[in-house]
Amino acid sequence: MKITPVRTGLFTAQADLASFIVRHIPSVAEGTVVAVASKLICLWKGKIEPYESEEQKEKLIRQESDFALKTPLCWLTVKDGMVMTNAGIDESNADGKLLFFPPDMYALAADLRTQLIRQWHVKNLGIVITDSMILPLRAGVIAGAVAYAGFKGVKDMRGKKDLFGRKLKVTLIDVADSLSTAAALCMGEGNEQTPLALIEQAPAEFVDEVPPNEIKYSVENDLYTPLFKAVGYHKQGEKND
Repeated sequence: MKITPVRTGLFTAQADLASFIVRHIPSVAEGTVVAVASKLICLWKGKIEPYESEEQKEKLIRQESDFALKTPLCWLTVKDGMVMTNAGIDESNADGKLLFFPPDMYALAADLRTQLIRQWHVKNLGIVITDSMILPLRAGVIAGAVAYAGFKGVKDMRGKKDLFGRKLKVTLIDVADSLSTAAALCMGEGNEQTPLALIEQAPAEFVDEVPPNEIKYSVENDLYTPLFKAVGYHKQGEKND
């Protein structure tokens, strides 16, 4: 697998994202996955508000979340079936503004893929929208897939045998988040100005349709369910026990 970060100019709010990408990446090989920083998607289709105060930001984080818990470093939130910091609201590299995730990121990923396929004249193309995430009990950030299109985000290994012939019972490989983290390691988190990356020869299965929920796990069956229950997590509209 080969990952190439792409340095770009500044993307302005509500500009044409497909044209911006093609201007910096004139062509791609078949079977490429393009990693796109979520900030570009927020500028393209999301809501933007001037930053006024921490109180304003905290209020907006709670409004945008299905669940929000204050921690020493940030707000730990659940939004659109994902655990993330601050409901995805970001002010880094935003020039004094707050950037919000637009609704239906999967539809936007699919739309962007369609436009790029048309301009690049390729068939097998993946799009993964990346955003910084934090693992429990780990220092530093990785990246996860906020949404993706054009490839299967999960590889099901259940029923296959391990090295010694034992059948795997629960193993699912998280392809989308793995590609996101690999790309983000090359894209950076500061002033690199590389919000795009080309992932070539990725171990991914390319498809035209992606079920938006294939990568999402229900809170009832999740590894961290006991922790969610301990802090009183419940779905929006439900009451705590």
